[in-house]
Amino acid sequence: MAHTGPLYARWTGERLQLGFRVEHRHTNPLNICHGGMMASFADMLLPCASMYQGSGERRFLPTISLQVDYLGASALGAWVQGEGDILRTTRNMLFAQGLVTADGVPVLRVSGIFKMGALIGDGTDRDPLRLLR
Repeated sequence: MAHTGPLYARWTGERLQLGFRVEHRHTNPLNICHGGMMASFADMLLPCASMYQGSGERRFLPTISLQVDYLGASALGAWVQGEGDILRTTRNMLFAQGLVTADGVPVLRVSGIFKMGALIGDGTDRDPLRLLR
């Protein structure tokens, strides 16, 4: 993600918002954000949202399945922002969905299944992205 960012995060008190500004390096020859960049963003959005909105231990969440529906284009210079929701957790998996907008217009619907991986630290950190400090 170091090559695709910077990504910005904000905790609203109830939801994590993750976003980025579309730069030229994120675009395809038509100067719209490349679908691969949007999929990478979605693959970060859902696990990050789960770290803040879930009540369980904080874990690394490797992707099992990621479903991306492209609803519209994100132009060069657009502010792309997403929010995610945990649908269900089991002992071994987490199910989540999210919506991504570009300048307030929906451009991506995403859902994913993630494996419950190793603990992040001791699993108790409620602010792994350091948003509340």
